[in-house]
Amino acid sequence: MSEQEILDAAVRREAVLTAMSKAAKLAGRKPEGVTLIAVSKTHDADAICPLIDAGQRVFGENRVQEAQEKWAALRATIPDIALHLVGQLQSNKAEDAVALFDAIHSVDRPSLVTALAKAMDKADRRPDCFIQVNIGDEPQKGGCAIAELPALLAQSAAAALPVSGLMCVPPVDVEPAPYFALLAKIARDHGLVRLSMGMSGDFETAIMTGATHVRIGTALFGGRG
Repeated sequence: MSEQEILDAAVRREAVLTAMSKAAKLAGRKPEGVTLIAVSKTHDADAICPLIDAGQRVFGENRVQEAQEKWAALRATIPDIALHLVGQLQSNKAEDAVALFDAIHSVDRPSLVTALAKAMDKADRRPDCFIQVNIGDEPQKGGCAIAELPALLAQSAAAALPVSGLMCVPPVDVEPAPYFALLAKIARDHGLVRLSMGMSGDFETAIMTGATHVRIGTALFGGRG
């Protein structure tokens, strides 16, 4: 890891944090109320370490197996890393996810709620959970339908799943603000305070509409590895 790599990572991170802070202040919010998740999927340790050195401590991964392979060694030396699973989760990977991640953003169906609750009881470990909502009603995307959310929340509560918020990925190539605003309204209606929404191309809009967690990859890493 060269000094230039560390400097480049620090510059990219500071640019994102500055933009986040500006958006939060414009919305009358405190910048510290928004968590920056550096999405490190497809990036190896050599790409991740400069961001860690620059002060980043919250990272997001899409796949359980990839995260297991990368983060065991990294976390051994940097114990205060927080890992968030931001990709789809198969029910048969629930135990591995509960063991590894501090938050799971993609809870989207009854079978996964059941698997996660069982895994959490077994491990006596309870990562924060977000229910992923298919906010644009897109058949190719994960997430529960808006109409099915109340039942999924009720099942999660009955299973003592620690659901703290909602997550969404809005449709591409359209204005995301209405979708973010809709998710924020749905969260308020259900008494949920956390919103995982916004990526490199739209995180400022997401913050303006209430995001508490933004998932940033390209703007921090400069492209996929």
